[in-house]
Amino acid sequence: MLNRYVLFVLGLLLCSGTYAQKDTAAAVNIDSRYLTQVAEKAEDIEHKLDKKSQQIIRSFQKEENRLKRKLARKDSAAAAVFANGNEQYAKLQAGLNATDKLQQYIPSLDTLSSSLKFLDKYPQLITGSKDAAGKLSAAMTSVKGLETSLQQAEQVRQFLKQRKQLLKEQLDRLGMTKELTRLNKQAYYYSAQVNEYKQVLKDHRRAEQKALELLSGTQLFKDFMRKNSMLASLFRLPGDPVDPSAQANLAGLQTRAQVNSLVQQQLSAGGPNAQAQFSQNMQQAQSRLNELKSKLAKYGGGGGDLELPEGFKPNTQKTKSFLQRIELGANIQSQRSNGFFPVTSDLALMAGYKLNDKSVIGVGAGYKMGWGRNIEHIRITHEGMSLRSFIEVKLKGSLWLTGGYEMNYRDGFKDFEELRDRSGWQESGLIGLSKVVDMRSKVLKKTKVQLVWDFLSYGEVPGRSAVLFRVGYSF
Repeated sequence: MLNRYVLFVLGLLLCSGTYAQKDTAAAVNIDSRYLTQVAEKAEDIEHKLDKKSQQIIRSFQKEENRLKRKLARKDSAAAAVFANGNEQYAKLQAGLNATDKLQQYIPSLDTLSSSLKFLDKYPQLITGSKDAAGKLSAAMTSVKGLETSLQQAEQVRQFLKQRKQLLKEQLDRLGMTKELTRLNKQAYYYSAQVNEYKQVLKDHRRAEQKALELLSGTQLFKDFMRKNSMLASLFRLPGDPVDPSAQANLAGLQTRAQVNSLVQQQLSAGGPNAQAQFSQNMQQAQSRLNELKSKLAKYGGGGGDLELPEGFKPNTQKTKSFLQRIELGANIQSQRSNGFFPVTSDLALMAGYKLNDKSVIGVGAGYKMGWGRNIEHIRITHEGMSLRSFIEVKLKGSLWLTGGYEMNYRDGFKDFEELRDRSGWQESGLIGLSKVVDMRSKVLKKTKVQLVWDFLSYGEVPGRSAVLFRVGYSF
């Protein structure tokens, strides 16, 4: 009887082991919004990428034609450098139309694509929609389209690189290398923009983040990634015990233990100073590696050919969309009385546009609110309005030079119709300094303290303070 009981328990354990992965996967519920968000993201990036690729092709070809006309006026023989240019661009377009499979490895895209293939194999994991199959198909189609666009972008990048090299070799002999400056800048910004789009793939919205976290926590998905991801197609990943080729692929490669043993042998043979010298060399190598990594991060990172033209300082804002270059903020300025409340508070909303990393222009509007004489006589009133424009230029570190022009309605009013009276508006011309402090907050990104001089205040009657102190916040 005891033996039967033992056999029964062993049978349950074996069955539980057999179905453990299925039960683990069955416990995962992937919201169908994940499919919708992946499809929307892929379609958006694909559309922008295709548009940018066609723009750079047209710009490059237009610039080459301009150089060809310029050379022809000086030396018709020299213009032969561009003789087959149009044929080359036509050949490029034909190649782009024939593009199919993505040949470069992009980790974030590989994860998205593999997750969709996994859900296609296990559709029962998708919840929250009756048309889950349709949404999954749409998402897979969108990701496939994005893969094609990314491969086309890589082909364009390689074409631009080869074209630049060819023209450089030819124009070097004519002493006209500087004529390629504009082409070099265009190619740089295109590569930087493509890298920017690749980074967008890493930004996951809430449903995406949750879905990927759930999938990544299951052994079944990990095994699927090990066998079916793009990385697995490049070379067989180690760790799959049922794969007969796993050990064969690692044959001849040194293990970590072997490498450590070899290093220790070399250090022992090098004498008492070998360890110190080795540590010093490792520190130098690590420092150099960190320097290279920082350069990659500064100039676009994420791979690609980001050759900087000589003497060219890139504007990182150029790779961002219009909305990404908008910086919203608010200014607060108060004039206190002898009581506990300020007599008035100027509240202004500002919108700045980043021309580059060191200059911002913008406009805004302000409202002056009255609070009454003191805490015992609180009365909110309309005490004025203002229309503002400003420009800020970075001087050094967190110090900025700021200037602006404002129109201020300084009289109290009860109805907004009174603001139409132009005689009630006064001009202000401001110039001064701003100190910007970064805030570790998702809402308030920066705090700005301003001290400005109103050089148009002296002609006003009645006179007003020529020095203004303001505190601003950026969102």
